[in-house]
Amino acid sequence: MAETAQTSEKIHGGVHGVLVHDSAAKHVAGSAIYIDDIPEPPGMLHVHIAMSTRPHARIRAMDLEAVRSAPGVACVLSAEDVPGINDVSPVKGDDPMFAEGLVEYAGQSTFAVAASTIDEARAAADLAKIDYEDLTPLISVDDAMEAGSFVLPDYKMTLGDSKSALNGADHRLSGRFRVGGQDHFYLEGMIALAVPGEDSDVHVYSSTQHPSEVQHNVAKVLGVPEHAVTIELRRMGGGFGGKESQPSLMAGVAALVVRKTGRAAKVRLDRDDDMIMTGKRHDFRIDYDVGFDSEGRIEGIEYVQAARCGMSADLSSAICDRAMFHADNCYFLGNATIKSHRCKTHTVSNTAFRGFGGPQGMIAMERVIDEIAFTLGKDPVEIRKLNFYGGEGRNITPYHMEVEDNVIGEIIAELEASSDYAARRAAMREYNASSRYLKKGIALTPVKFGISFTTSHLNQAGALVHVYKDGSVHLNHGGTEMGQGLFTKVAQVVAEEFQIDIAKVKITSTTTAKVPNTSATAASSGSDLNGMAAQAAARAIKTRLIEHAAEAYSVDQDQIEFLPNRVRIGNQVVSFEQLAHEAYMARVSLSSTGFYKTPKIHWDAEGARGRPFYYFAYGAAVSEVLLDTLTGENRVTRVDILHDAGKSLNPALDYGQIEGGFIQGMGWLTTEELWWNEDGHLKTHAPSTYKIPACSDRPDDFRMKIWEKGRNVENTIYRSKAIGEPPLMLAISVFAALTDAVAAAAGYKVFPNLDAPATPEALLFAVDDAKARAAEASA
Repeated sequence: MAETAQTSEKIHGGVHGVLVHDSAAKHVAGSAIYIDDIPEPPGMLHVHIAMSTRPHARIRAMDLEAVRSAPGVACVLSAEDVPGINDVSPVKGDDPMFAEGLVEYAGQSTFAVAASTIDEARAAADLAKIDYEDLTPLISVDDAMEAGSFVLPDYKMTLGDSKSALNGADHRLSGRFRVGGQDHFYLEGMIALAVPGEDSDVHVYSSTQHPSEVQHNVAKVLGVPEHAVTIELRRMGGGFGGKESQPSLMAGVAALVVRKTGRAAKVRLDRDDDMIMTGKRHDFRIDYDVGFDSEGRIEGIEYVQAARCGMSADLSSAICDRAMFHADNCYFLGNATIKSHRCKTHTVSNTAFRGFGGPQGMIAMERVIDEIAFTLGKDPVEIRKLNFYGGEGRNITPYHMEVEDNVIGEIIAELEASSDYAARRAAMREYNASSRYLKKGIALTPVKFGISFTTSHLNQAGALVHVYKDGSVHLNHGGTEMGQGLFTKVAQVVAEEFQIDIAKVKITSTTTAKVPNTSATAASSGSDLNGMAAQAAARAIKTRLIEHAAEAYSVDQDQIEFLPNRVRIGNQVVSFEQLAHEAYMARVSLSSTGFYKTPKIHWDAEGARGRPFYYFAYGAAVSEVLLDTLTGENRVTRVDILHDAGKSLNPALDYGQIEGGFIQGMGWLTTEELWWNEDGHLKTHAPSTYKIPACSDRPDDFRMKIWEKGRNVENTIYRSKAIGEPPLMLAISVFAALTDAVAAAAGYKVFPNLDAPATPEALLFAVDDAKARAAEASA
């Protein structure tokens, strides 16, 4: 009986339990160590990267002699000083570390100055004399499309016969929708600290989501093998995709200074330089042509997506692919053609951002649904449910993958009821009829987001686990911590496997010296990949412990059971610490690597078909807004969210991701506007001109719930689902609600012309336009 009572106990910090972020207290106290908090080595140099002032120009001459002779300067570096390859791109070899004869955006790195202080480095850089020959810049998507300027080939996905379906449809709509980009605005800016080692070795502390990519690029720049470069970080102060490919520039420059001077070097961008120099979320221009029947069922659709990729490819191929993959969202499009143009412009190369193209493809689909509903005079939710995947022959995506885990219908039904959507929508119509200047809007939108890297070989991860002879555990893996709680979740997995309290598991810095050839912590796959790799390592050690115990205690292996902080071996019970020590004394290896690769996925790029995703994550949100039609000012007054996290590894962390993702998505679609002038200069490069959501923008009535029925049908880590990216797209409901409020301002007589972001200015213009068109229609 006593043993039965004991086995009902649970370890502290196992999976599925609520556990605070491992660094939460340090974050609040300010004691968490980021790269800029690392004590600076004696003699360390501070590095400033000089930027082009022209968006598109040839460099006729660059005179840096005055820079070299300026006070405090230790070295000045340009393209001619690179001993290896002058490139820090992730894929195509088209991102020079320093411009070489040509600049292609205002803000491109031209040279670097290393000095005793950052002020000396900046002052010296101002002495440079660069002779430019200006060339015509292409700034916008429209400019690039008109000029036929593309950084990558066009791409197309097809299912069925969209042309015939469109021609035969009862109703047909076409239009153009624009959705803006977004700056990552991570709290910790780009930073790298490089320290010299023996021979040609260099150790770089880099704020990056992709240490192996940075390692590869630094080695390429220096002209050394990758084993000569170690990349390490304990945590980032935010990443959101912006620190996936972009940190290679900062790390490469710092490492090159080390090579040239033998002294440690730090590159730390200030906020303005960071925003000007680094890539953003891609902005898109999306044309659509949709045919549907009198009930609202989509019969055929064609999309043309044009993305501003910037001056180089960066990760645009996979990003634009994912925008195409998510052009369907939750809806069956039996006859669909999706075309993608990857536009080359003379602006900063856009890059990964939470959702990785998916949000841009998805919001256009929701725009189409809203317009169909408006045309037919129906509730958009009715049209959404009518077009959901499900039913005979209605489960194939435009990229020919079968949807096998569809739960969106259940989630929508539950959220409709819990949010009282129908009654609230009816009440708002009554309110709007009697309110002259203030208008309310409401929308319910779903999310279906594919989980896996669409570049198949990236779906792998490694881990390293040590059990010391005192029973404590050292954990290392290839994932990176940027505040999302990945390290905590993976530690929970290891604690669960060994059935020990999580306090016994030591979380350690990510380093390429321990786990090689890792993939970026991105695509919402951090826990899926690294959790499974850590589980594999822990299970390898656990198997050895079981084999040892069976032999040492002369019992069958099935008579050995790991209980909370102890192990039953036949009729005996020993502590985990005792078993670990006994295994060590018996010369049993207590260290293991672990490896995982995602199963089932495959992709035929030439045929544009396959299974790019292991599974889908689902969710839905209802947002309510209040719009002042005289000023465009608005507030989100209530949000109801129901999200599928599978069997959540840690609900506390997942709620944080749901809330944070939603608010970030809300900022993207309402306040965060990137603006370049006609000369190609970004003018929104500081908090004074670029508005991210503040605490006061959070809806006062914010209701979140993790779907209790959630369970991944695929064999993921403890049947959980990815949580990093999908919640961002729940904020599409805010944009749809604002569209509804603008329609109310014109008496629901015309469908609003509203692009994203729906800033107060954009909303005011949309209201005026809708009223004018309504008046014209009534005349």
